[in-house]
Amino acid sequence: MDLRITPADLKGRVAVTPSKSDAHRILISAALANQPTLVRLSSYSKDIHVTMNCLRSLGAKIDADSPDLLHITPLWPNRVGAADLDCGESGSTFRFLLPLAAALGVTATFTGHGRLPERPIQQLIDQLQSHGCQFDQTKLPFTVRGKITGGHYTLPGDVSSQFISGLLFALPLLAKDSLIVLTSQLESKGYAKMTMSTLKKFGVEIEELAAGYHIKGRQKYLSPQQLRVEGDWSNAAFWICAGALQGSDILCSGLNQASVQGDKEIINLLKGFAANVSLLKDTAHSIGKTLQGQCIDAAEIPDLIPIISVVAAAAQGTTEIYNAKRLRIKESDRLAAMAENLARLGADVTEKEDGLIIRGGKPLRGGSVNGFGDHRIVMSMAIAAKLCQRELIIAGAEAVEKSYPQFFDHYKMLGGIVDVI
Repeated sequence: MDLRITPADLKGRVAVTPSKSDAHRILISAALANQPTLVRLSSYSKDIHVTMNCLRSLGAKIDADSPDLLHITPLWPNRVGAADLDCGESGSTFRFLLPLAAALGVTATFTGHGRLPERPIQQLIDQLQSHGCQFDQTKLPFTVRGKITGGHYTLPGDVSSQFISGLLFALPLLAKDSLIVLTSQLESKGYAKMTMSTLKKFGVEIEELAAGYHIKGRQKYLSPQQLRVEGDWSNAAFWICAGALQGSDILCSGLNQASVQGDKEIINLLKGFAANVSLLKDTAHSIGKTLQGQCIDAAEIPDLIPIISVVAAAAQGTTEIYNAKRLRIKESDRLAAMAENLARLGADVTEKEDGLIIRGGKPLRGGSVNGFGDHRIVMSMAIAAKLCQRELIIAGAEAVEKSYPQFFDHYKMLGGIVDVI
């Protein structure tokens, strides 16, 4: 689907969607619990549907008691010996459920689509193999057999925090205690903290160490009976950033100030641009004004970089984004995608191996850009249309279905002008 966006100011109030990251973690934990759990989840993205379908394949029952309430029956009564797990394009689903299937002793055939088969997994496979599992091959699609044992697991921290989260879900179920040792500093640590926070709600204890985690074996997931999925700071960032651009004024509600989601850092990042942004109770309010460039370390907030790059194009002076090399192994090479798209629109951008240098402050001219099959690239370019002097055409805009199916409905609600070509 290609879309034409006519430049327009964005103003008004939008309620944030439920957090995809929080939903993955709650659904998996509920499927492992000792009794059913009610989960309040007001909307689903494609990635969440994928996780739910995989959990059903493992034996869990997931039923909608109402439009925003899921009734999750744990997998134990219907535990399977073999399962086909189609992870779609969801890295979280794949990397979380691979160690879990291995801990359960399920013979599981994993498949994936888009760039998922190309995304790093070898280090995790090596650890699972060394603890008792066998793989028929090491690139998707593949089948894993056997059951892992507890013990020492050694992984790099700078490839994907999802490796760590997957093991944190799985290792408490094993008979022996386990130790995860990190050979390099853990990046995107906020996502591992989210996993630990969810596990704590289900009664699972994880001890964080200076360079890893200690996990007791023979633990049980204890259902809290009912949970609500938090609002998504990652998706909210698009609206908060849009409001910070001149001519806009946006309130984004449904946010948890106490959240451990790493992307709530968007507030501080925008303040670094000298943006007029505030946070009161559950609502972020951003009002457009002249912005100033800054230096940004992307190590802990990689998912924010596409939309931050748009803000940088609007800001006076130079913005340098560094420690962003992992963006090259997402749904697209996000550094290359943002550099190419912004350059097409007339921005002064230099692509580096681990980041971008953007010299901003001048209007973008508009034209055609590529969505690269990546939800965050599509949404970022839609916000960039606000900076353009003429229409912006986005190819492959349907990629938003992965995380935010309602994005363009909300965009139009705030005054955006969107037409399907």
